[in-house]
Amino acid sequence: MLVPRLCGHCGQRGHDGPGPSGRFDGTDPVVSLTCPLPGVPKAVFAAAESRERFETRVTVLENGLRVASQNKFGQFCTVGILVNSGSRHEAKYLSGISHFLEKLAFSSTAQFGSKDEILLTLEKHGGICDCQASRDTIMYAVSADARGLDTVVNLLADVTLQPRLSDEEIEMTRMAIRFELEDLNMRPDPEPLLTEMIHAAAFRDNTVGLNRFCPVENTDKINRDVLHSYLSSYYTPDRMVLAGVGIEHEHLVECARKYLLGVEPVWGSGQGRAVDRSVAQYTGGIIKVEKDMSDVSLGPTPIPELTHIMIGLESCSFLEDDFIPFAVLNMMMGGGGSFSAGGPGKGMFTRLYLNVLNRHHWMYNATSYHHSYEDTGLLCIHASADPKQVREMVEIITREFILMAGAVGEVELERAKTQLKSMLMMNLESRPVIFEDVGRQVLATNTRKLPHELCALISQVKPTDIKRVICPRMSTSRPPSPARTGGSRGSTASSDRAAPHLLPHSKPLLF
Repeated sequence: MLVPRLCGHCGQRGHDGPGPSGRFDGTDPVVSLTCPLPGVPKAVFAAAESRERFETRVTVLENGLRVASQNKFGQFCTVGILVNSGSRHEAKYLSGISHFLEKLAFSSTAQFGSKDEILLTLEKHGGICDCQASRDTIMYAVSADARGLDTVVNLLADVTLQPRLSDEEIEMTRMAIRFELEDLNMRPDPEPLLTEMIHAAAFRDNTVGLNRFCPVENTDKINRDVLHSYLSSYYTPDRMVLAGVGIEHEHLVECARKYLLGVEPVWGSGQGRAVDRSVAQYTGGIIKVEKDMSDVSLGPTPIPELTHIMIGLESCSFLEDDFIPFAVLNMMMGGGGSFSAGGPGKGMFTRLYLNVLNRHHWMYNATSYHHSYEDTGLLCIHASADPKQVREMVEIITREFILMAGAVGEVELERAKTQLKSMLMMNLESRPVIFEDVGRQVLATNTRKLPHELCALISQVKPTDIKRVICPRMSTSRPPSPARTGGSRGSTASSDRAAPHLLPHSKPLLF
């Protein structure tokens, strides 16, 4: 029999059952589960006392550099520099400079003699680093113990403004890029190549249609002089944001003033070529590539021979009000690989599962993607099937585009909105993702919309909004932009690289 016992400290009921000695005679001390232990200091819990704790703080320094920070409790922080520079800005330069800069990041600098020295410095603060270049942004980022913020900002400033770019490092980068290009063309997953092709078809020879990867013929042409000329034009303080998550804003601003204010870059303070401010011009078109991969994955169970297509149409900029309805529409289309298509019983309710993969067993993949930039965007669908059924596959995907302008059910719309909000909030649990979200939004708009504001905008989307944004684009005389790779042996288990937050992004940070 268990007897209720009273706490000797406060007189309230403690726990039921015997004490440590196993006796019920009341001689053992009782530890209450409802009141503090005597003599122990009162616990102080982390709490946000005001709305300011949730907001992203932005400070603009005298040289135009923006410093943005977001509070997040914890021992570690993520800090980085984002530059408004990418492959879309290479119109007046050799294509592939951004690709080179990505590979050269965190190499030797004025203060650090080698990449190993940089990594050893970061290890003292439990830190790791990463650099990613996209069509419109290049991002240098470090995750480390918050107590090493001074060292981290000093390192980031040196990596960004004082790289040595030695002949040996540039030659190693050439070799790395050639290997990556060879690997890209042999990789079973065609999604990276299809993404390049759909952009090239939609915006032929301009802005976001320029190749994100360095062409093979340019690897020997890019040298230190070419890189310095490009850096002098685009690596200027007014085109940069120093963003941090998990640190005090005042401390970050202090470090920015110390290491990024009044620093002359290694390429000098002279002006480079004029910055390219071209606005994306949608052209539409078609690009087809035939690949022979008959010698890939030979064996008793070879990878199936497939044809991959991607069909898209112009959407809108992430600065426009229509961006949120397009994001909901993309979630409503959904899709994925055929290995996940198990019908409603498995929870696959998006249109590309219900209308395509569950009805046409010969389709290996059908996935919707939405790419958005500061002046344009692309909504596209990637599909894979046997080469003998290309015509039928194109007809099926085209029909799905046409159905976008039709009736939108309340249930599927609410499900898409809920899924989008869930994806947004779950991904923003990650500190590196918050950092990227803060940096990209401040770089593009000088401010940041908070998650609850975005969720409110998502909740307001109505069926009429979906029809309003898609109908004009379906009835326009401008051609759509299909891209295709034909007759390749490739896996279709394409990973959905949709943005973890609503703004566009590159591949996930390696933290």
